[in-house]
Amino acid sequence: MRPQKHSLTLRGHRTSVSLEDPFWRAFLDIARAEGKTINGLAAEIDAARGMDSGLATAIRLYVLRWYQTRGDSDR
Repeated sequence: MRPQKHSLTLRGHRTSVSLEDPFWRAFLDIARAEGKTINGLAAEIDAARGMDSGLATAIRLYVLRWYQTRGDSDR
């Protein structure tokens, strides 16, 4: 499965991230669940990521942590 480019607007600037479809769909679902826009959530992740990783990696890690946290609360 190859990553697909997806357009975002961060702080008024257009950018794109390359994410695999399952990560992109999960990212959209999380934004909806948190009552945020996709651009708003991406901006939050971008601001918190530091310079160690790219935005796509930061989004993947956010998605992973979000689902891990929800899984822990079900136990």
